[in-house]
Amino acid sequence: MDPILLTTEMVVVLAVLGVTVFLFVTEAFRIDLTAILAMVTLGLLSQLPGLHNLADPSTLFDGFASNAVISIIAVMIIGAGLDKTGLMSKVAGYILKIGGSTERRIIPIMSGSVGVISSFMQNVGAAALFLPVASRISVRTEISLSRLLMPMGFCAILGGTITMVGSSPLILLNDLMGVANAGLPPNQQMQPFGLFDVTPIGICLVITGILYFIILGRWVLPSGKSNDEGASGQSMREYVKNTYGLQVDIFEVKVPEGNILIGHSLADLMDAHHIYIIGTDYRGKRVVAPLATTQIEAPCRLAILGLRRVVEEFAVDFGLELLPKLQNFSDEFAATHAGVAELVIPPGSPVIGKTPGEIRYRATHGLSLLGIHRSTETLSHVETPEHSATRLTDIPLFAGDTLIVHTTWESLTRLSNNRDYVIVTSEYPREEVRPQKVGWALAFFSIAIVMILTTDIRLSLCLLTGAVGMVVTRVLSVDEAYGSVGWNTVFLLASLIPLGIAVQATGTAGWIAQQILSLLDGWPVWGLQIGVAIMATIFTLIMSNVGATVLLVPLAVSIAVAAGANPAVFALTVAISTSNSFLIPTHQVNALIMGPGGYRVTDFVRCGSIMTVLFLIVSMFVMNLIF
Repeated sequence: MDPILLTTEMVVVLAVLGVTVFLFVTEAFRIDLTAILAMVTLGLLSQLPGLHNLADPSTLFDGFASNAVISIIAVMIIGAGLDKTGLMSKVAGYILKIGGSTERRIIPIMSGSVGVISSFMQNVGAAALFLPVASRISVRTEISLSRLLMPMGFCAILGGTITMVGSSPLILLNDLMGVANAGLPPNQQMQPFGLFDVTPIGICLVITGILYFIILGRWVLPSGKSNDEGASGQSMREYVKNTYGLQVDIFEVKVPEGNILIGHSLADLMDAHHIYIIGTDYRGKRVVAPLATTQIEAPCRLAILGLRRVVEEFAVDFGLELLPKLQNFSDEFAATHAGVAELVIPPGSPVIGKTPGEIRYRATHGLSLLGIHRSTETLSHVETPEHSATRLTDIPLFAGDTLIVHTTWESLTRLSNNRDYVIVTSEYPREEVRPQKVGWALAFFSIAIVMILTTDIRLSLCLLTGAVGMVVTRVLSVDEAYGSVGWNTVFLLASLIPLGIAVQATGTAGWIAQQILSLLDGWPVWGLQIGVAIMATIFTLIMSNVGATVLLVPLAVSIAVAAGANPAVFALTVAISTSNSFLIPTHQVNALIMGPGGYRVTDFVRCGSIMTVLFLIVSMFVMNLIF
């Protein structure tokens, strides 16, 4: 191989690359802004004499229309559509039902699921679909989202190595091997890999990733706060408790068949025992804010708001089972769906002088009235350490009264248009769940998946078909679709594409590869294979994994032939190792989870460095064991 001489363009590209990595690590600027600066710098420098190969100004921004970026936009919209129907919330509930609420059990279930899905679907798509699932699990368990997303994201990347269609490098591998065969003698011709030939490698890598986070997660994962929705829900409970002395803990109890409570109305129980029943579940039919006249049937479950001591006494007195946590009502009373809010009655409101019993808040507005704050006094139906219980239904309302209510955010959103009240609570999810659209959402998601698996249509077009279908069928509005896209992720990836192209177009990638190859000269076969794997790992961090694969597979085949090794194994080493991208958030999946997880580049360096080493050890061992 003729030596590649270092040119001025290569020096400039290396300088831009070095500064970009430095800014990534130090976070002097936001990571997406650093990527934009790198793109703009390449565009400006290409206008100087002798540097025209750095970037073509006419195609500098083509990254925004690249297959990868459009695919990410589409899959974010698809994920938002599935989430809008409540489907992702049900998936989250199912995971919690199996795994409980502990990090050590949730991480393997969620990460393993993403890894399996990623084996036949692009890993960034699998990660994007599970983003809302992770968010809801974080809210319900109060486990920080930053401790869930990185294991999920890493396993999505690892899952791409389970099948030959799991990642772009593996999809390309057989074609690249076919091209390389043209220069090989008949006795060294490489046979294409079958769909599941790499499955043992991928499964071992996914298991390694899961075990890594189970064993070392408590030390390597960032210990951030829970996500904003969960935090705001918690702060509202604390606010109501500190301001009004109201306890807003929710408990779930089972009413068995033949119980003495059967036939009694909710109003009877609430008045007699100073509790507040805010939900009923009879034979799977759950009702939030049921009418006070509702009679109890069995077997059923009740969601009760009040002091633990009072609810425990109520359960013991009537032979009810008090569950340790919400089960059937976990979705209905999750912080993303419902919570405590404050309403003020303004002067001139037609409700002044009326009683809550006359207004019937549950029936008319879906509100459970917990208390009325008037002047310096808080009246509450629920017994608290500070206040005795008061029958609120018979108290006339005055101008300036603050009503403390438990409500679904959907009901509160509808009430925001009612001028009879001023809603004080401002920070709550204004979501409109559309369960009636779940059929359309699943249909277009399935269409997109079938197109990906059974046709040669471009990935981005397949995914956009599903995304557009959801908008057309009004699973999402156009504005909701735009709002679901993480534009910082889009700009990060699109802006890094020109840098990867410059590394390859100027010959910088070839020069780096040649320097590494010179260091590998004289190494044993196993050492050469490890060197190729490390080289592929480095290249996939600074350019696209596809570009790294296209560049390095021919070089790896040449190295194997010269050393008398199996060229197919060396080619596979490149295609597998280009998934070893955990050190910095340049991989699409890492870029996707960085914002929602609140990660810093140093988090990836700390957590990803160990994962990178484990990836190399496990992939090399299993690959040589099999092949």
